[in-house]
Amino acid sequence: MLVANSSQDDTSRTETKFRSAGYLATMANHFSRKIEVTEVEGALHLQFICGLAVLRVTENTLHIRIEAPSKEEMQQTCQAVESHLLRFAFREEPEPLVWCDL
Repeated sequence: MLVANSSQDDTSRTETKFRSAGYLATMANHFSRKIEVTEVEGALHLQFICGLAVLRVTENTLHIRIEAPSKEEMQQTCQAVESHLLRFAFREEPEPLVWCDL
């Protein structure tokens, strides 16, 4: 997993995309029983203790952005989101996500 570098405000950010948009509702339903999940301007916000995951759908792609106070917390948030998404999409035999620095 690639991780983002800290920006000037010391927030670590990274993003990725997943080829299928069909898992947004599944992610929302699953995580809403565990953490705060809100919809803000058409995006789903998953507020983990370690960071924020913002999920947005365009066409047939699920875009995921992670923001966290540190690289370690960002990695934890990425791992939580990625592991669940790949588990939900097991029938599609997905590859691990490629995270890009912001």
